Amino acid sequence: MVSLLDPLEIKGLHLKNRIVMPPMASDLASESGEVTEALIDHYRRRCRSVGLVIVEHSYIRLEGKYSVRQLGIYGDHLLDGLSRLVKAIHKLDVPVAIQINHAGRRATSKVCKTQPVAPSPIPEIESGETPRELTVEDICSIVKDFGSASRRALKAGFDAVEIHGAHGFLLNQFCSPITNRRSDRYGGGLENRMRFPLEVAAEVVGEVGENIPVFYRLGADDMMPGGLTLDDSRKIAKSLVDNGVSVIDVSGGLCGSRPPNLHGEGYFTRLAESIRQAVNVPVVTTGGIRTARFADEVIRRGVADLVGVGRALLSDPDWAEKAVESLRSSRG
Repeated sequence: MVSLLDPLEIKGLHLKNRIVMPPMASDLASESGEVTEALIDHYRRRCRSVGLVIVEHSYIRLEGKYSVRQLGIYGDHLLDGLSRLVKAIHKLDVPVAIQINHAGRRATSKVCKTQPVAPSPIPEIESGETPRELTVEDICSIVKDFGSASRRALKAGFDAVEIHGAHGFLLNQFCSPITNRRSDRYGGGLENRMRFPLEVAAEVVGEVGENIPVFYRLGADDMMPGGLTLDDSRKIAKSLVDNGVSVIDVSGGLCGSRPPNLHGEGYFTRLAESIRQAVNVPVVTTGGIRTARFADEVIRRGVADLVGVGRALLSDPDWAEKAVESLRSSRG
């Protein structure tokens, strides 16, 4: 029986165990998106004993910037800092991926210095701003920018790339019927709504090549009336894998990383287990996982292949070391 402490190989990338430090915004970058020493220390302090680090969401172009001190991957001038971050994590014998993202309608003009963009011009509740509807030409340009960001990730030394398609950001917005009211080939039925995310996935896979794992963070359920459903997301996951995605990282909620109605440990495991049954690639689960015993049971029961431990690592940087020690000692 596979356990949390067992290794995993993904396209030649060796993970010493199944613990993942998932992407969590730290707001420790500079205002222009550059890596800072504080950001490096943040990861260096927490990543000991994990199997994989996925660095927080990084904006691929200025209009997609979500917060003032969000990490950036939109230009080559950022490569030196990103390389320093990678080297610091690699020194601890831990592989590292980076999550690339465009905030879409969740961006604000105050932060991104222009009118936010989205699938459809529906006012954003939090900011009150109405985004500009993306043209087909805009969409094609963003696809290329995702590809350019993934190419920078490889130049910086990252071992894998994760595409952010959850938490109400741009790719999630295209998939959701709540935020996508388009009438062209990028809107309407599910096949059209998932077209843009699939184009992004294909572009990124094409840029990084067949030997580099591409993860996709999938918002598997909007958890809102009339929104994207788990059945929809099973179809999306299958199509992502068909387009070369190596790992599905399951999350949920159109409104953010932790929908307010979810409580308890492992609140996304139900979604992850269903997605895992639909695809033949490794699946990551996250969501309020706090204890080593629970994380180990998730793997042992076949719910997921990897477990992301987020807030517990933020509050206790030594969580992974303690988890490994406790599980080893419990086995004698």
